[in-house]
Amino acid sequence: MDSKEKTAAGKYISLLLRHKPEAGGITLDEHGWADVNMLIAAVNGAFPFGFDMAALEDIVRTDGKQRYSFNSDRTLIRANQGHSIPVDVELPEKEPPELLYHGTGEKFVSSIDKQGLIPKSRLYVHLSKDRDTAVNVGSRHGKPVVYTVKSGEMHRDGYTFYLSVNGVWLTKEVPVRYLEKEQG
Repeated sequence: MDSKEKTAAGKYISLLLRHKPEAGGITLDEHGWADVNMLIAAVNGAFPFGFDMAALEDIVRTDGKQRYSFNSDRTLIRANQGHSIPVDVELPEKEPPELLYHGTGEKFVSSIDKQGLIPKSRLYVHLSKDRDTAVNVGSRHGKPVVYTVKSGEMHRDGYTFYLSVNGVWLTKEVPVRYLEKEQG
């Protein structure tokens, strides 16, 4: 598989495991797990290049964001977070650090300044443990804007935080009062 094929397969896997499993004729259980053989068959049905377990393992291993996890015997796979469909990926509740960060594009600032951070089409708001990661995320949406989230204060006020296996902090919402916009 060349790099273009790998990128195409990776995007398709993300679509199936996070947003539209029915597009590939697969099903996810309540925790977001899909049968590996069904996923491989779905990728092979969508693309003419031979896709197999080795290719899937390569995508999981080399994904820069560590989006996916296998179960212990590698018969099931799921996305770690970022779902727009209701699944419970069994995230551990964790006490967050005092500050977390959210990167976004300039075009979303007025909405965030009014509403705070809301998950929109996803199940959770995604937060970063460091500013640099937030800048990188924001850059995907144009000129980046970084918000500092007073996560420690939020937690003390009763908000719940989760930590995904790939180190992304998640929460249901971040009200405006817990946000500080970086002036740039």
